Amino acid sequence: MPIIHKRRQLLITAAGAAASSLIPVWALEKTPSMTEGPFYPRLADITLDDDNDLTRVKGKEGVARGTLLDLTGQVIDSGGKAAAGASVEIWQCNSHGRYHDARDVSSSPIDPFFQGFGKSVTDAGGRFRFRTIRPVAYPGRVPHIHFKVKSKAFRELTTQMFVAGDPGLEEDFIWRSLRGVDLKKQMASELKPAATTGGAALAGFFDIMLA
Repeated sequence: MPIIHKRRQLLITAAGAAASSLIPVWALEKTPSMTEGPFYPRLADITLDDDNDLTRVKGKEGVARGTLLDLTGQVIDSGGKAAAGASVEIWQCNSHGRYHDARDVSSSPIDPFFQGFGKSVTDAGGRFRFRTIRPVAYPGRVPHIHFKVKSKAFRELTTQMFVAGDPGLEEDFIWRSLRGVDLKKQMASELKPAATTGGAALAGFFDIMLA
């Protein structure tokens, strides 16, 4: 089973795990490495609250602004096997387009209830789960979520997840660098209405194939 934060237990059900991949593992291309951007969290900007629910901050009663999203996926190693025990980190801007980072000097508002950064550890099936918000665009970039996958068993990978169907995709310089329809399909998560009543409005999947 994945590591579960004591304060907010986000469980991956067997049914949800079985349905997590939109693309068969055998059809996955190697997930490309991408820039981590200027706002990969520094130690000074990471609070002690860095679990897999980015929509609530320890000690505060509010919920992050934005459309709540349950994001699941699977990490597959270079041999086609589930990568168990891998650390998966995500970070993204808040619903106003501002990162939870002192280096982001945007005039956009800060959301005190958005964690901005989170961690999950893959279970025996290589699966991870986050609760976050639907990513939004900000000047120069389309909606995206940054990912960093770490393990002693393989080389660290930093990449980004996009949103399928976003009208600005072809204007994004990182998206345009992806070659091939199949790879673009793999790197863009199709966000759909959540099938459960767990509190999130949307659900999405993002699988990562290691080189």
